[in-house]
Amino acid sequence: MRLRNYSIATRGAARVVLRMLAAWLAVYALPAMLAGAAQAETLPRALVAAYLTNPTLNAERAKLRAIDEEISQARSNFLPSVSGDLQSGYRTTNPKPKGGGALGGFSAGGPHHPKSYSLTISKSLFRGLRTVNAIRRAEAEIQSGRASLRAVEQAVLLDVVTAYMDVVRDQAIVRLREGNVRVLAEQLKATKDRFEVGEVTRTDVAQAEARRSGAISQLSLAQSNLKTSHASYQRVVGHPPNSLVESNPIDSLLPGLLSGALSLAEAENPNIVAAVFSEEASRHAIREIIGEMLPEVSVEATISDSFEPSVSLDRQSEKRLTGRITVPLYSKGLPSSRARQARETNRQRRRQIDEARAQVNADVIAAWGRLTAARAQIESDQAQVRANKIALNGVKEEEKVGQRTILDVLDAEQEFLDSQVTLVGTKRDMVVAAYSLLSAVGRLNAQFLRLPVEQYDAAEHYNRVKYRLFGTNPDRRGLFRR
Repeated sequence: MRLRNYSIATRGAARVVLRMLAAWLAVYALPAMLAGAAQAETLPRALVAAYLTNPTLNAERAKLRAIDEEISQARSNFLPSVSGDLQSGYRTTNPKPKGGGALGGFSAGGPHHPKSYSLTISKSLFRGLRTVNAIRRAEAEIQSGRASLRAVEQAVLLDVVTAYMDVVRDQAIVRLREGNVRVLAEQLKATKDRFEVGEVTRTDVAQAEARRSGAISQLSLAQSNLKTSHASYQRVVGHPPNSLVESNPIDSLLPGLLSGALSLAEAENPNIVAAVFSEEASRHAIREIIGEMLPEVSVEATISDSFEPSVSLDRQSEKRLTGRITVPLYSKGLPSSRARQARETNRQRRRQIDEARAQVNADVIAAWGRLTAARAQIESDQAQVRANKIALNGVKEEEKVGQRTILDVLDAEQEFLDSQVTLVGTKRDMVVAAYSLLSAVGRLNAQFLRLPVEQYDAAEHYNRVKYRLFGTNPDRRGLFRR
């Protein structure tokens, strides 16, 4: 009975201890673990932050919204102009007819208060197709602006990837350097102890001290590089880095062959798309200028009403409809000069298309080469790290039995550290090269990466202002407020 009671009491006490432990975990340990997990920042989160707040990207969006207004300005020539006029004044006349007699049998002099109003509506019927070509030019410029925005988005996101991986690399290097300093400090202490008992010479101690001093210097340099990477990250992303983790591979998003990458870039790279639409806009600009040399047909309707236009009249009304044909005969040679200028601009834009294609092809080939080299190098770097680790362990064992010197151990430790640093750098280069290839083919954007963020829709603002007739304030809804 006593044993049974003791067993029950023990189990009860165990339950109490478990409850207390669970409560402690809930109050202290679990929140700390969750806070640490919440503070960790992944590459997609950094990309989202830059997508929303980066000033370069938001400035380009504002620039495109300004270009959107060109379509409204071009369409305005299809609409009539309406103007009103109100006049009021004071006039006094003192006519003096010849011979001093009366003027027509009644007095035409004296003060009066003339007042009038008029309403005029004018409409262009034909402007040499300038309005049509202005609309087409504006549409092409807007498409070019959208492509330029995608190019800026790609550049910003690639800067984020580069800055992110630089921080990850430099953090890892600092940790390696710190570990190396600790190892060399222990090595120096052990060497001094062995020197005291006569197992090693003063030269061995000096070599250990030199290696530790060099490691401290390399650690300081690594810490300085990390601070620089932190500053670059904050500039691009908008906030300091916080517990960054290594990026996941994006091989599934990349083209499998170089030929496929080149074809994809030809069709989707925004720099090529922007150049093509810019050339199209310049062609419509030529036709728009030539339209200035053609006749213009317009019509104007006026309704006016005057009160006391003169001393002898009480009221006068007028309705007038006027048709007008204006034929430009000579305008100081200005339209001809502007047309020649526009043609040369078009030739320039055609050459810029060729230049953009050549540059994109070079970027794709270079990014493909860097990615291929990084993939091959990372395998050899990993093998080198494994081999250097085995060699270091072997040298340490051989040094214990007198077959190796302290210098051999220090050299092996340095080679092992160097191979680890090289591997860290190669991992960074491989990730950056992968995203560079994605940028070169024109797919480094929030939509293709499926970033968890409300995407900026350039067409939405365009549709809002295309037929907007009134209001001077820009649209401030949604992402447009940034």
